[in-house]
Amino acid sequence: MDLDDDYNNQDHIPDAASFPPFWAEKAQDLRKRLGAANRARLGLMYGHGTRNVFDLFLPLRRAEGLLIFVHGGYWRRFGRGDWSHLSEGALRRHWAVAMPSYDLCPRVSVADITRQITDAVTTAAREVTEVPIRLAGHSAGGHLVARMLEPGRLPEDVASRIDHVMPISPVSDLEPLLRTSINEDLKLDAEMARAESPVHQPKPSARVTVWVGADERPAFLDQARWLAEAWDAEHVIEPGKHHFDVIAGLESEDSRITEALLG
Repeated sequence: MDLDDDYNNQDHIPDAASFPPFWAEKAQDLRKRLGAANRARLGLMYGHGTRNVFDLFLPLRRAEGLLIFVHGGYWRRFGRGDWSHLSEGALRRHWAVAMPSYDLCPRVSVADITRQITDAVTTAAREVTEVPIRLAGHSAGGHLVARMLEPGRLPEDVASRIDHVMPISPVSDLEPLLRTSINEDLKLDAEMARAESPVHQPKPSARVTVWVGADERPAFLDQARWLAEAWDAEHVIEPGKHHFDVIAGLESEDSRITEALLG
């Protein structure tokens, strides 16, 4: 059975093509503003590749915590510079925000990306010390932050600081993607897909909130539910939101999603 349409957001969101340039413009505006205020540390290295870098945005006063946001794009698209604006809500709550890029499929595997985000989280945690850490990620990024909760993945001094993780519209079970054209780039086999699926990880000790938009494709509603059920996690279905605007609330300090993540 071909599941391409089930996992195709682009063709089911009105004016979908306008979102990426809109995001990039807003992100660039925030980068300029924070750069002028000496509150943006851009391109910090966590590895040796040109995409193994993250941006660190700083609040006006001493950081009360560190939010690490991991972007989506089906592991094949986008970078840290497309999402900077989503740090605004956390910054206004006096949290520092780190946003990593990572190498993209098909140049690397999904497992390679998981290892890179492990390094990114570890490095960012050592840039902003002695405060709690929260992880959020969207779509493929939701998968990646959920993978960080695998026992033994992160160093204990980093893992012990993570007290809340929010996979937003996550891909939690990669096995259905074996039957999509997306896998032409991901190159997963059944064993790899299972190994990289958070639904097969043990229930984590950290608090988890699985967030998804009510107007998303049924496949993404299923993916969110599967993870919430597997981990007995909080499960929020936000009314009126689809896959591309479910993250918009992160720009606001008092939105429902920001309050749930940082409140």
